[in-house]
Amino acid sequence: MKDFFRLHIIAEGQTEERFVKDTLATHLGSFQISTDVRRVLTSRDKRKHVFYRGGLLDYDKAKKDIQTWLKEDKHKESRFTTMFDLYALPDSFPEYASARTVTDPYKRVEILERAFRDDVGDPRFVPYVQLHEFETLVLANPANLEYEYFHHTRSITSLKNALDQVGGNPELINDNPTTAPSKRILAVIPEYDKVSVGADIAGINGIDFLKKTCRHFSHWVEILEKFS
Repeated sequence: MKDFFRLHIIAEGQTEERFVKDTLATHLGSFQISTDVRRVLTSRDKRKHVFYRGGLLDYDKAKKDIQTWLKEDKHKESRFTTMFDLYALPDSFPEYASARTVTDPYKRVEILERAFRDDVGDPRFVPYVQLHEFETLVLANPANLEYEYFHHTRSITSLKNALDQVGGNPELINDNPTTAPSKRILAVIPEYDKVSVGADIAGINGIDFLKKTCRHFSHWVEILEKFS
């Protein structure tokens, strides 16, 4: 029987947190993995003992938050990972400048994840940086947006066309400030709500569908599934 593992995920924001709780955790449960998630720490009020979480604004703060969790759970069956966006990644991220010179998005994110892993320096840590942001998973099947925004059928067709232009691979939809996945959705569905709708839409077809559609996402999930 496969050993039981406890997986801690540090997510960039509320949408990723909800996606992990509602979709990814259920999938990983069948692989003897118990998953919990919390948003990355951004600031704290020491006087009020209040912690503010959500939004990857500063690399050093994110690294410190991860290392704190690593110290809190030193058990050999514990594992740690992230769910951060490549889009708008802080330029203080290790190897950021070098990675920006690489045109192939898969090689670029590989450089960043390797540097991230080495900088944290714990073998239980598996970094993940989403190509290019969470909405990539939403655009894996744009038709799902019709469940919530049924009056935007024509607009959703334009998103399907954008997906076709990159060979059906939403991870290749770029990170330009005006054409990144979330910006494309908002351009045609202004009322799109990332937090309340995005996580649900992304999870409709399940993790196995997303693995078939998103190569880098698939590589990450398969690493999680095969923990040993």
